Amino acid sequence: MKKKLNILAIFTAFMLLLTACGEDSSESGAASKEPLVVSGKNWTEQYILSEVLAVYIEETTDYEVDLQDGLGEVAILTPALENEEIDMYVEYTGTGLEAVLKEQAEPGESSESILKRVRNGYEEKYNATWLEPLGFENNYTLAYSEGADFEAETYSEIAKISKDLSFGAPHAFYEREGDGYDAFSEAYGLEFSKTDSFDPNVMYQALKRGDVDVIPAFTTDGRIERDNIQTTTDDLGFFPRYDAAIVIRQEVLENYPELEETLNGLAGKISEEEMQKMNARVDIDGEQAEVVARDFLTEKGLINE
Repeated sequence: MKKKLNILAIFTAFMLLLTACGEDSSESGAASKEPLVVSGKNWTEQYILSEVLAVYIEETTDYEVDLQDGLGEVAILTPALENEEIDMYVEYTGTGLEAVLKEQAEPGESSESILKRVRNGYEEKYNATWLEPLGFENNYTLAYSEGADFEAETYSEIAKISKDLSFGAPHAFYEREGDGYDAFSEAYGLEFSKTDSFDPNVMYQALKRGDVDVIPAFTTDGRIERDNIQTTTDDLGFFPRYDAAIVIRQEVLENYPELEETLNGLAGKISEEEMQKMNARVDIDGEQAEVVARDFLTEKGLINE
């Protein structure tokens, strides 16, 4: 009888241990998941946005983040997303439409229409989707120095004198199809006397030094206001909308069902002016992208101090 009681006691203890392990596993389910791989492109705004995503996820969920910022341009990030090497990054709708899906935007096509097209296209081709836009657009603007010996208000006016001007742009701009240099030049009849290729950040320094006359500046770049760079208007409407939004693998949303709602907490939270100021703090004031991102999230009340 005593032996039976001992066996019963051991069995009961074993079952209690299994139950406790099951409870611990359930309670720590979020912590046991693989880290979320956040990535981005290799220029200032993207470094900041990668940090915004990483800090926001870590501060508002129990998930860990593996930050792989500065991975490269869209030609690198899209395969990385498709091959499950990264889980998410911030992309721009016009880039997704024309550079990735190889589709053309209609003249004056709305942000909503382009978002719907890229969302459908990515879900069908890449098993990824687009979340709600962050609130700002980062488009191109042909820009020149305040002290230039010419004036222009539109791209067409730049085109008329382009034979006398030099042009400098990021490497990727020359390689892009649909909304890259070749298609852009053809649309406006641009015939620059010389073209140079620069890192996106070096491009502004080249303009300031007078190494080039015109660059395709980003509208959210803080140096436009700080350095009084002159901008022009895309009067033919060549470029589509470039609304910033998170691109994420669909499998990730399935495995982390509450993540979509969490990340959409960033939707509409970043204005063009706010993005400009953040970019300026890094590019001009020399602050760290993580510090700028954390300050922004704190000031917006999206994370606690």
